Amino acid sequence: ALMAAAPAQQVNTSDRAAIETIVREYILNHPEILPEAMANLEAREMKKVVEANRKDIETPFAGAWQGSANADVVLVEFFDYACGYCRASVPAIEQLLAEDKKLKVVYRELPILGDTSVEAAKASLAVAQTGNYAVFHKTMFDTGRPSNDTIKSAQRKAGGNVGQADQNAINGELSNNMRLQQQLRLNGTPAWVIGDRILNGAVGYDELKKAIAQERAKK
Repeated sequence: ALMAAAPAQQVNTSDRAAIETIVREYILNHPEILPEAMANLEAREMKKVVEANRKDIETPFAGAWQGSANADVVLVEFFDYACGYCRASVPAIEQLLAEDKKLKVVYRELPILGDTSVEAAKASLAVAQTGNYAVFHKTMFDTGRPSNDTIKSAQRKAGGNVGQADQNAINGELSNNMRLQQQLRLNGTPAWVIGDRILNGAVGYDELKKAIAQERAKK
């Protein structure tokens, strides 16, 4: 396209200076291509980051996942129990899991909305080690913004013995998730990783389903 924009005279493709002049003139005359070029560059760089951290991203902490154990696509959600947009995304996840038997959803706690978020995340990971994580997860979102009472109630409902949980492992998981947030440049919750794609925000059922289908088509 750049060569087509050149003057009609023949261009020596071995003449670096001439080619650079053509490219420069094209960019100056079409500055609208720069945002797209930057977006493509960022996407390529993020793909490298995802690949370098894929094991840490897609390997669930204990039982903090739902869906197929033999999944062909993994959807990772970074979330906070105090996040209203995360709560609004729950029906989309439930629908995807109900209709897609080859999908695994891995949950990564990212408590960024205060001390209660941190306490809820720690309780959640303790249940992931010793109880029914899915029950705890659903109960927390069903009962609204987390509090000491709702956390304890969800723990009782999920069962297990949270007193036997490995607190060092829990703290390590939260630290690792914060590291991933920084490296992946996640700008809040919810945030999603599907294959080498990163989606930020409550993108909804249709967008998630589309991304899952695109990832599955690569297999």
